[in-house]
Amino acid sequence: MDFYNHQMTTLQGETFNFCDHQDKPIIFVNTASKCGFTSQFEGLEKLYSENKDNLLIVGFPSNDFNQELSTDKEIQDFCKLTYAVEFPMMSKSSVIGKNANPLYQELYARTKEAPMWNFYKYVVSPGAKKINVLPSTVSPESKEFRVLIEPYL
Repeated sequence: MDFYNHQMTTLQGETFNFCDHQDKPIIFVNTASKCGFTSQFEGLEKLYSENKDNLLIVGFPSNDFNQELSTDKEIQDFCKLTYAVEFPMMSKSSVIGKNANPLYQELYARTKEAPMWNFYKYVVSPGAKKINVLPSTVSPESKEFRVLIEPYL
């Protein structure tokens, strides 16, 4: 299956088509509102706001690790009011195991790495030629993260 051939639904209930973004790097991150790494929203949003013409960041709220709010509306309000998140956030879904959403199943198939916790990051190069996986402990401000992104910005 073509990596970008996924349509998902945003927290606002709108259809999001990844085919429209295959010419730029994409950072996929599974998020949770009540996690020790939740403050990474701030760094992700800063990176997105400074580079949104050349970079896409997509959040995938998930309760797989029992730290997410109940509804898409609660998640949307939290992200907007607490961190002013403007990058696309998909509807709450699973990101691990057999119930993972189709995009995360594809990421797992290509990398053989599933999120071990919230705020795992998949950095996908333009055209999905290369996918790097970064654990929760690697923040958006870190050198390890920046060295993967900066060549595309």
